[in-house]
Amino acid sequence: MKITQLRRLDADSSTATVRTTAAQDREITDNSASRRRRIRWLIAGGGALALAIVLVWLAHAWSNTSHMISADVLSITTVKRGHFVRDVAAEGSVVAAVNPTLFAIAPGTISYAVHAGDTVTKGSILGTLDSPELKNEYQRERATLDSLNAALAHQEIEIRRQLLTSQQQADLTKVAIEAAERELKRSQWAWDQHAISERDYRRAIDDVSTAKLNFNHARETAGLERDSVVLDLRTKRLERDRQSLVVDDLKQRVEELTVRSPVDGIVANLAQPEKTRVAENTPLITVVDLTAFEIEFKVAESFAGDIKPRMAADITLGGQTVAGTVTAISPEVRQNEVTGRVKFNAQPKGLRQNERASVRIVLDERDDVVQFQRGSNIDEATRAVYVVRGDQAVRTPVTLGAASISDIEVIRGLSLGDRVIISDTRDFNDAPELLIGK
Repeated sequence: MKITQLRRLDADSSTATVRTTAAQDREITDNSASRRRRIRWLIAGGGALALAIVLVWLAHAWSNTSHMISADVLSITTVKRGHFVRDVAAEGSVVAAVNPTLFAIAPGTISYAVHAGDTVTKGSILGTLDSPELKNEYQRERATLDSLNAALAHQEIEIRRQLLTSQQQADLTKVAIEAAERELKRSQWAWDQHAISERDYRRAIDDVSTAKLNFNHARETAGLERDSVVLDLRTKRLERDRQSLVVDDLKQRVEELTVRSPVDGIVANLAQPEKTRVAENTPLITVVDLTAFEIEFKVAESFAGDIKPRMAADITLGGQTVAGTVTAISPEVRQNEVTGRVKFNAQPKGLRQNERASVRIVLDERDDVVQFQRGSNIDEATRAVYVVRGDQAVRTPVTLGAASISDIEVIRGLSLGDRVIISDTRDFNDAPELLIGK
């Protein structure tokens, strides 16, 4: 075939239409695809919901599943009935029961005669306080007392003089009565003889009456004078006695300028430097009596209301237990603790200041009490414990009473013979039951 004929065929084929199946296809409108997608979403959502329900159920089932714990790690005790001793334990230290601190009785300059740590005896000189003010006041008041003594002596002499004068007047009036009575007797004889006139006779009678009246007045005046001078004398003596008390007090204070040890012991510390000018009531020196010791302890404030003076106590020192008695409990609370003191009934030998000690104070004793051994996490506020029944421990509500160091009282919820877990169960999250393994 020639090339020109091929070109002609190509041109003809490019303009011809190729027959396909497009004429047989037609568009169909159908919602089946979207329905299938919705079904798939519903199935997926339902599966997720079911999975969530299963997970929640598993979690709830896990939370209620009993914990498994080995019996070897549990501490178990038995509820019993018996003698119950309610007590409290406290830590304390040995302190000196007598440790007086001496103070300055007046302003002055202190000079010490001892050093800290020196051994002293009762009455020995610890130092002197030079107080010119106090000494001058003592001399002034003493001079005033001497003046009052002289005035009192003069008053006594004056009183005797006044009393003598009053007595003299009374005696003279008594003599006048005797003279008037003698004259009345002569007048009476003369009147009987009609030798004198009635006027003279009556005058003699009046003279006797006048003399008696003067005597009575003189006697009463002498009594009043005596009472008056006695009262004046008493007033002077009271004034002198008051001044004497002032002088005695100042004399004692001047003597106390010499500081002396009130007890046998050692000098704990010197509160002021040597030759220091101090004010009145300034602490000077402390002396510790090493022959009398007590135990100072601290307990929680919840026990403060139960501890009373004169309660029995056991004191443990170096493995040795000795008897003691509570002497004081402080009303002050510091950092949720209360401080108290216990004295030895018979003080042991070899005690040292600040030595550590343990104190057990008996608060109450009763018989026939349902109780069990106390665990570290069990106290009066505990409301539930685990009771062992076979290979399970069931959490049981209880009401507990008084607690001691070793035991705790049962009020309700437990019976005699019940076995109670007293080890720490806080890690079990209050599970209702525990499985106990071998």
